[in-house]
Amino acid sequence: MIDTHCHLTFPDFAGRIDEVLEQARLAGVTGAITISTTSQDVESVLRVAESHEHVWCSSGVHPLYSDKGPHDWGAIRRVAQHPKCVAFGELGLDNHYDTPEPAVQRQVLADQLAHIELWKREGLELPVVLHCRKAFDDLIPILRATALDPERFVFHCFTGDPGDARKALDLGAMISFTGVVTYKNANEVAEAAKLVPLDRIMCETDAPFLSPEPKRGVRPCVPAFTALTARRIAQIKGVAFDEFCDAINANTERFFNIRVPEAPCAS
Repeated sequence: MIDTHCHLTFPDFAGRIDEVLEQARLAGVTGAITISTTSQDVESVLRVAESHEHVWCSSGVHPLYSDKGPHDWGAIRRVAQHPKCVAFGELGLDNHYDTPEPAVQRQVLADQLAHIELWKREGLELPVVLHCRKAFDDLIPILRATALDPERFVFHCFTGDPGDARKALDLGAMISFTGVVTYKNANEVAEAAKLVPLDRIMCETDAPFLSPEPKRGVRPCVPAFTALTARRIAQIKGVAFDEFCDAINANTERFFNIRVPEAPCAS
């Protein structure tokens, strides 16, 4: 498997990326997608992807950075055109924190989606990584109103309940789980994971955050921990680990249009 969502340009990994990726490989996690948060860091994530064969990147503005403008949509487009960039985002809405204000988040989201729609008409089309925290009822109608294919959306770091999962699935989107699904106080997330069909699920870390059990509290979380989360989801869903690996790899390859590097799943 690969870690479909991490932040290798965060300070936690400064000077350690090669070591972190080798640790992941030994755990059966053979690659990673490092995710952009601002138009200022898109070049940094691309440089990491360019310098590592099995690392890819995204290009977009995270809602919690929506007040860090001005946003350079031209830079986001340039990075998105690179072969190692496999998605827009992460973008969306976050109602957990008081700032940035909802109006600011919504305006940046609207601008970003409008640009992505324009670029699609110009022939630049990538899947979209969504950040949605306590905002399903706000975000999904906005997504429905676009001309973008909902099957090309993934709700990353899902922390909602089964009702939220059903809303995302009814939209047509994929759902990706982090180490939160392993937490004893997150039963609703585990119940949501049971609900998601094998052909609509992915696995990630959101490193350096959200280390799964039994590494909860360890900082930084690292891409190698994807294997721990994957194993727990397989248990939750009552499927063999190898079968689950095959499913998430097929989903990853189809969604991001990449090939998951071959390696045996971690034992």
